[in-house]
Amino acid sequence: MEIILTLIILLYAIVFHEVSHGYAAYKLGDPTAKYEGRLTLNPISHLDPFGTILLPLLTFLATGFFFGYAKPVPYNPYNLKNPQRDSILIALAGPLSNIFLAIVFTFFYKFLFLTQPILFQSLKDILVFAVRINLLLAFFNLLPLPPLDGSKLLLLKVPLEIYQYLEIYGFILIFIVIWFFFPYLNFLINFFQNLLLKI
Repeated sequence: MEIILTLIILLYAIVFHEVSHGYAAYKLGDPTAKYEGRLTLNPISHLDPFGTILLPLLTFLATGFFFGYAKPVPYNPYNLKNPQRDSILIALAGPLSNIFLAIVFTFFYKFLFLTQPILFQSLKDILVFAVRINLLLAFFNLLPLPPLDGSKLLLLKVPLEIYQYLEIYGFILIFIVIWFFFPYLNFLINFFQNLLLKI
């Protein structure tokens, strides 16, 4: 049951992230995600066979930790009033949605601790995971590497030609960063997790 609840939390953290991209695009003038049925929390509309099913299974078997991604929500920059600025806002909507969820789960964590101590003990590990996975999704996606959301910030400083070059090798760079710098990212996540959950 705990594994099932953990998977559900991971799935909806990813889905909420993608829906936030689409909703931000819609509010900024691009209805592409809406027309393609992606402004829904129904996970079936966002499933990616590898990222949503196979990758979480593989990472859990290899490390005991779930990680994955959903099918990216499309948007058409030509529908945006200010394509460069609005593309950045659309990209940031995903990580910000996960930070919002981390705060919501923190509220439940503290509320149950104060009012329902027995229920709190049974749900404590799941709520901690919910906060942690949303912080992880937020900070990881803010890394300035294509195709992660934080890469859009590079467009403010980096010439388009260099950005397009980075896009070609984006996944390789991401794996390098994960291999060498994940302990630092993990330290950052631990810091904010402890800061939020401190009672």
